Amino acid sequence: MDAQDLADSLPDGVVLADRSGRVTLVSAVAARMLGIDAAAAVGAPLEQTLTLRDGEGCSWVDVNQPYGGLRSRTGVPEQSWLLPNGTEVLVVARIGSDRTLAITLRSGRGRARLDRERSDLVATVAHELRSPLTGVKGFVQALLNRWDKLNDEQKKLMLTTVHADSDRLSRLIAELLDVARIDTGRLQLYPRPCDAAVLVGRVVDSVQAGTARGIELSAAEELPEILADPDKFTQVITNLVENGVRHGEGVVRVRLEPTEGGVRVLVDDEGDGIPADLRKRVFTKFWKGGARGGSGLGLYLVGGLTRAHGGTVTIADAPGGGARIVVEWPGEDPRLA
Repeated sequence: MDAQDLADSLPDGVVLADRSGRVTLVSAVAARMLGIDAAAAVGAPLEQTLTLRDGEGCSWVDVNQPYGGLRSRTGVPEQSWLLPNGTEVLVVARIGSDRTLAITLRSGRGRARLDRERSDLVATVAHELRSPLTGVKGFVQALLNRWDKLNDEQKKLMLTTVHADSDRLSRLIAELLDVARIDTGRLQLYPRPCDAAVLVGRVVDSVQAGTARGIELSAAEELPEILADPDKFTQVITNLVENGVRHGEGVVRVRLEPTEGGVRVLVDDEGDGIPADLRKRVFTKFWKGGARGGSGLGLYLVGGLTRAHGGTVTIADAPGGGARIVVEWPGEDPRLA
């Protein structure tokens, strides 16, 4: 494979120039971005080939002067420039010891998508934090202003509400941290043998206390222990049950069954279900089914935490209508196997 074939195989555009400022190579991707003929550009001056402009109409070569400056100069850092068609492109240059120049051009769409995701995350966090913080502030203010006029039962009710809203805030912060750790591959787990029925039972009792919807739990008589970080397993089940309460109708049914290697958890709701063509998107960040709120991070965490333990999570149709989410949780560490 020669240099041209190698450059053409790269996902980013590549432009090479010699020490005199003459183009020696233009990859197929770079030629397509710049709207030029790759072969005809070889031997032409760099400023005629690299037709990039900034917002004021200045060219990349004139602004950065890649052949000027100190001899110790090794490159030009990443900058945002505009192609002839007005599309944003990210440009990086490396200067060799012999003053040859290698320039890479990368589409700015990836950065724009990342910026949108960050904006979505900020908006989501702000919205989710606002509600419990409003409750905490309101009840604390009422307690401070009317402490002598409130009886013990009223004080207890307000403090209980503040405690619940504080728990909600703590959980949201923990979820955001876990999202970041999953994205960066730095999620830490502390697995140990656990009784799945006990952990799921606690989750069901906790969620049931905050909703008028019915939640039914059933479990096989003999369930093997699972290997799990109890906090992460609880987080997975809590998100699934709350998701069923939020998006379903009628009763949410949770069942535990033994499998050859662990435990299967089934969560059924009586809502509209999830179409087959959307089921792969459910476990992506910020996916929301319907308009019933939520951060859009719950099922993303379910998928990430389950896979981190060596388990799987799938979506099917519930027997009585609605959605069924099935979690296969291992009884031993698959990494040891």
